[in-house]
Amino acid sequence: MPKAILLYIQAIDAMNRFIGRIAMYLIFALIGILLWSSASKVFMTPSLWTLETAQFVMVAYFVLGGPYSIQLESNVRMDLFYGDWSPTTKAWVDAFTVFFLVYYLGVLLYGGLVSMAYSLGYFGSEPFDFFLDLGWTFLTQGPTAAGEQLGFMERSPTAWRPVLWPIKAVLCAGVFLMILQALAEFFRDIGRLRGETA
Repeated sequence: MPKAILLYIQAIDAMNRFIGRIAMYLIFALIGILLWSSASKVFMTPSLWTLETAQFVMVAYFVLGGPYSIQLESNVRMDLFYGDWSPTTKAWVDAFTVFFLVYYLGVLLYGGLVSMAYSLGYFGSEPFDFFLDLGWTFLTQGPTAAGEQLGFMERSPTAWRPVLWPIKAVLCAGVFLMILQALAEFFRDIGRLRGETA
C-alpha cells in the first residue's frame, strides 16, 4: 500500500480517536443538564434552556462519536449473514458498500451546509460561494467585515431562542469526519484484500 495512503489512514484514525474519546464524555454533560432540568422543575421555576441544550449535546455526542464508532467497528450492522463470512468476503462487501455510505454522507453534508448557510442569514442558491466569500473576507479584512456579511441569524422558535448555526456547524463537521473515516476504512479493506495490514 502506498505510504501516502498509510499516512492518511493513521492520521484520520488518530484524529477521530481523539475527537471520539472527548465526545464520549458529553454523555455526562447530558446527564447533568437533564438532572438540572428535573431539579429546576421540582424545586424552582423550570429553566428554559435545558431541553434544547440537551438536544444539542446529544447531537454533538452522536455525530462526533460516529467516526470513532466506525473505526472501532461498533456501528450497527445487519448481521444476518455478515458474521459468518470470512474476513476476505467481509472486506469485499465493505469495500463495495462504502460507496453507498459515502454518497449518503455527501448528500447529508451538502444539506447540512445549505442549512448552515441559511442559519447565517444567506437566502441565495449558492451556499458554497457564500462560505468562500465569508472565509475570504475573514482572512483579508478581519472578523468585523466578515460579520457584516452575515444576515439575520436563524433562531429556534422556542422561548429560549438560541441561534442555530453552532449546532449545524457541529453536524457538518461530524459528517465530514465520518466521510474521512469511511474512506480510511475503504483503504483498509483494499489493504486486507491485497494481504496487507494498515
